[in-house]
Amino acid sequence: MIKEFHYRFEELQITERDMAPLLGFSENIPEPFPQYIEQSFAKAPELCAIKGGYHFVSEIDTKPDNSTIIIAKKVFNPTKAVSTQLKKAQQLVLFVCTAGEGFSQYSREISNEDPMLAYVFDVLGSVVVEKAMDKIQEQLQKEVAKQGLGISDRYSPGHCEWSLTDQVNLFSFFPENFCGIQLSDSLIMHPIKSISGIIGIGEGLKPRGFQCQLCKDQNCIYGKMRRQ
Repeated sequence: MIKEFHYRFEELQITERDMAPLLGFSENIPEPFPQYIEQSFAKAPELCAIKGGYHFVSEIDTKPDNSTIIIAKKVFNPTKAVSTQLKKAQQLVLFVCTAGEGFSQYSREISNEDPMLAYVFDVLGSVVVEKAMDKIQEQLQKEVAKQGLGISDRYSPGHCEWSLTDQVNLFSFFPENFCGIQLSDSLIMHPIKSISGIIGIGEGLKPRGFQCQLCKDQNCIYGKMRRQ
């Protein structure tokens, strides 16, 4: 079963505080960034093409000992940090979500004229897709709670040292060009401001937040923020 969602920018209720970590700030955002953020928020509605969806799969076999998850006979190889968190899952949900091409395209268009503003728009695109996926995850949580079940955090290829090669298997569960997202030969999603991954469903599962202490990826921006 596949479900699809669409959102407007205003529905995400993004604030300056959401932007601060990815811009490299903790709390106080120095000038001229507040005015740049205000500009980006004003233009964002016309740049957004926010879509996302998920696919329920019950045929799973999680093997934390060798960091393997078999989903409908397709073998995924996340790290042990991921497979261990999902070992109690009774079902898995595979998801994709995108902010659309608008943010990246506009950022490129203004990069020579105003590189700092271009950077803010690029960051906003990243925030939009994550906030949209937050809403989709909230909807999923409400849906499974009716059955007395909970959900895990979401995990994505490319994060937690999980190889991008599993993107091929993940995308095989969705129709071609689902939500306007395509996977390139180099395993990069287009539009760039897109995410994909899996979420566990089961009794006693609940989101625990980023478990950065379990991950050795020193290049992950989320890990860097939390280590700071």
